[in-house]
Amino acid sequence: MWQAAYRILEQSIVPTQLQAWIQPLEFVDSQASEKGLKIRLGAANDFSAQWVRDRYLGLLEAAFNQVMGTSCEVQIMVSESHLEVEVSQNVSVVEEPSPTPNHTVDPTGNYAVSLQSGSRSAYDNGLDPRYIFDTFVVGASNQFAHASAVAVAESPARQYNPLFLYSPPGLGKTHLLHAIGNYLLATRPNSRVAYLSAEKFVNELIESVQHRRMSQFRAKYRDSYDLILIDDIQFIAGKTTSEEEFFHTFNALYSSKRQIVLSCDRPPKEIEGLEERLRTRFEWGLLADITPPEIETRIAILKAKAERDDIYLPDEVATFLAGHIMTNVRELEGILIRLQAQASLSGAEISLEMVRQELKAAVIDESSPFTVESIQAAVAKHFNLKLHELKATSRVQSVALPRQIAMYLIRKYTGLGFKEIGRFFGGKDHSTIMHGCKKVEAELETSPMIREAIQIIQNSF
Repeated sequence: MWQAAYRILEQSIVPTQLQAWIQPLEFVDSQASEKGLKIRLGAANDFSAQWVRDRYLGLLEAAFNQVMGTSCEVQIMVSESHLEVEVSQNVSVVEEPSPTPNHTVDPTGNYAVSLQSGSRSAYDNGLDPRYIFDTFVVGASNQFAHASAVAVAESPARQYNPLFLYSPPGLGKTHLLHAIGNYLLATRPNSRVAYLSAEKFVNELIESVQHRRMSQFRAKYRDSYDLILIDDIQFIAGKTTSEEEFFHTFNALYSSKRQIVLSCDRPPKEIEGLEERLRTRFEWGLLADITPPEIETRIAILKAKAERDDIYLPDEVATFLAGHIMTNVRELEGILIRLQAQASLSGAEISLEMVRQELKAAVIDESSPFTVESIQAAVAKHFNLKLHELKATSRVQSVALPRQIAMYLIRKYTGLGFKEIGRFFGGKDHSTIMHGCKKVEAELETSPMIREAIQIIQNSF
């Protein structure tokens, strides 16, 4: 539950704050209550606990509500494990280093040793030790990307620089980025490695400009690492200052033969608003895509996840889930976590009946009347359009919006990938379909007209 909730929080909390206040929290326990579910999280001390309660309690409860599908009350306490550590430290009287010219103190109060020649980077590398090559399930859909990542980890900056991994969300790009960094540190412990999102790069750049610390920012990213791994690089597109800064950072790393690995939700040529000089540099090295996994790989992913987390998963349940959740590995794993939580709370084993009852919204009914053709016809009828108009390339708003609604509904009810959906709309590329789906999802939050239209179309089946 905590892992799934944390992934949701990553989308709404600034990375530096997430790392400082949310990541240190420990899952203590959960129990059913009259209002739903009571969840207790442990903080390091009273100050941290109160800080989280004051600023993040609502976000925490919303994340758990989304994961569990029920009302969740989150309580923040000082965990026993942290209390035991405090007692141990008091007994052994371990002195903290005092601030000296060789140390800096970041806003969270943590010490960071200043860089010395030949030493490992003093900056946090951002790597998650859970993501390694051994836990990455390889199949036909990701075999080339996996092999490319292994080659880079074994011989950084030798042949594939940069390595550019791209795929729709939730297919394993982030796992591979962490695996590269973890492998390098395991085999070459003195390597200086950094993993970060492009959003974090942009946020740090903004702070550096505001506080006149650009020299430190540039020293950090141009001189401090042997390997730099940046997730979701499409985030910098259209941000002129960020693109300019990253252009020079890229050049500095590349010219000094240090490895760069980037991930993106589309190939470089399809990143809208990206400067041409950056686009060409992204294409200098090796491009490797990951496509939605075939059913055998999806089953293997579920079984591997169940084994790692000690979850009992019957074969028929794994096959059922893999047959219905077809495009997103993260969604598959999230559903398994939710099933385990439900099984734990009810005292029952995971079964097909539980899957059908608990995941009606996530799993497509085999007898569903929703097909690509039926959805297109229903949308065209609702908006008084001809079917060929819906599939054409017209960008007139009276046609473009219904087309995006059709894309959204097809994605929701058929589970088809963006590329497959594009074939039913005149061969549009996956980034266009993805943009359309995301736009409708956003409009659902703010537009009563779109909510009503979608409800009427769904009710017509």
